[in-house]
Amino acid sequence: MSDSNTTDFINPSTFILLGIPGMEAAHVWISIPFCAMYAIAILGNFTILFIVKMEPSLHEPMYYFLCMLAVTDLVLSTSTLPKMLNIFWFNSREIDFSACLTQLYFIHCFLVMESGIFLAMAFDRYVAICDPLRHSTILTNSVVAKIGLALVLRGIMVILPYPFLARQQPYCRTNIIPQSYCEHIAVVKLACGDTRVSSYYGLFVVFCVRGLDMIFIAVSYTQILRAIFSLPTKDARLKALGTCSSHLCAILTFYIPVIFSSITHRFVHNVPLNFHVLIANVYLLVPPMLNPIIYGVRTKKIRGRLLRLFTHKGT
Repeated sequence: MSDSNTTDFINPSTFILLGIPGMEAAHVWISIPFCAMYAIAILGNFTILFIVKMEPSLHEPMYYFLCMLAVTDLVLSTSTLPKMLNIFWFNSREIDFSACLTQLYFIHCFLVMESGIFLAMAFDRYVAICDPLRHSTILTNSVVAKIGLALVLRGIMVILPYPFLARQQPYCRTNIIPQSYCEHIAVVKLACGDTRVSSYYGLFVVFCVRGLDMIFIAVSYTQILRAIFSLPTKDARLKALGTCSSHLCAILTFYIPVIFSSITHRFVHNVPLNFHVLIANVYLLVPPMLNPIIYGVRTKKIRGRLLRLFTHKGT
């Protein structure tokens, strides 16, 4: 398909991923921090899963949701980073049309799942702080399992139209994607048919799925903060704030780059392309790297289990 960049075609057999346009000479250097972030994400999230499995005192709703978050982060980073490194190291830019749609589906499906997990964790903190006496009866293991299943099904069903709509489109302009992975809007922009349904549905997912998650999270934390600041002593307030701080850090790390990337991709046209692509990479790589660090450092039980693990190995 050497001439497919300019030749009319209905469905390309492959797409060409450019990596980070305009920064091709620096791809090898850019790959170093990306590879480091991926290694930290893999090690950190597997460590979280191992610690929660091995420590009976961590078999609680908050840590079950944390394990769901770790699995989601592992899938997100593994869906993108290996292909990115192939582009950066070996200039292997081709990706099969079906593989591109599969990557697109996994990325957006697990982004929706991760958003839902943050909402579930906010609900867990709300019940734990605002109604602590009923926490164990409201969030039983079966309820947590049902919430997890609902989040998985929601991600699967909400994103299912993405690849189907993209496959129905004719692609007669170019098969070059100015990204380092197959992102929904980037693929839709290559189509030469009527893409309004895909674009509007993408906006629906951003504002009515993730947007609603953010609103419910904000409502939960408004109630949580009201409950915290009504506590009688400073020590009690600080302790309650400490249980929520790691979750708030993780939420901000996840949502700020996602919102920025979605808005600039659709509505802002004077942002340099390479900057936009870097931000799009950041929101898939940084949260999976930072989440286990944030929860490992800020969560006393996990930090204590880690210290005992290394102390035991040292002796």
